[in-house]
Amino acid sequence: MTSIGIFGANGRMGRALVTVAKEQQLQLTAATVRSGSELVGLDAGELAGCGKIGLALSATAAAAVQQADVWVDFTMPEPMLAQLALCVAERKAMVIGVTGLTDAQYQLIQQASTQIPIVWAPNMSVGVNLLLHLAQTAAKVMGNTADIEIIEAHHRFKKDSPSGTAMAIGASIARSLGRNLNEVAVYGREGMIGERPQQTIGFATVRGGDIIGDHTALFADLGERLEITHKASSRNTFAQGALRAALWLQNKQPGLYTMQQVLGLPKLD
Repeated sequence: MTSIGIFGANGRMGRALVTVAKEQQLQLTAATVRSGSELVGLDAGELAGCGKIGLALSATAAAAVQQADVWVDFTMPEPMLAQLALCVAERKAMVIGVTGLTDAQYQLIQQASTQIPIVWAPNMSVGVNLLLHLAQTAAKVMGNTADIEIIEAHHRFKKDSPSGTAMAIGASIARSLGRNLNEVAVYGREGMIGERPQQTIGFATVRGGDIIGDHTALFADLGERLEITHKASSRNTFAQGALRAALWLQNKQPGLYTMQQVLGLPKLD
């Protein structure tokens, strides 16, 4: 059985990963927190709220990385890159759900994937990955006449905006229309902005409360509009996808893989 490790096991997603791994009776062999944390030594299951699992939290270090075949990381860009370097050094596969990456940071993931197998995805739920396909289909049919907006909502604690998922939806739509997202994206509007340029793709962001994650791709034409919406009601859906990716990665050759491949979906444009 594939042994799985979790970086940042004390975070919101880290705790969800521990809970789902226990529910699915997966072989969770390591769970780390930052070096020097007062949580080191606590039972990962107790911290996650799912009861003792007999696995003590350890500090992130090379010795810990050796304890699992595949590592899952939902931390932040800078610690993720340090953990990525550890996985490369120990030749361990990695599932990365970190968003808010710069181009340079993403390039480091690409470089690492020449040495280890990596799944990187801004969203690992089945529903969102289906949404990406549906949005591309809608764009091909309506995209040349409809106004396209991506609307996303998350909890008050989320640090990046727009969300990585929103950006992935926008990029997917732009590719299907032969547009460069960097050239057509509009992030927020205020004041006397005039009429809406037809070729643009707008992004609207909501932050509040404990919203786990809502995403809508809106195609608004004269006389009708199409809305494709995904709403997450539990972080466990992302954890389930990430752990599915971890199991799928075992024995894969080095490379950068997508959730489309993990789920057996057709390749996006």
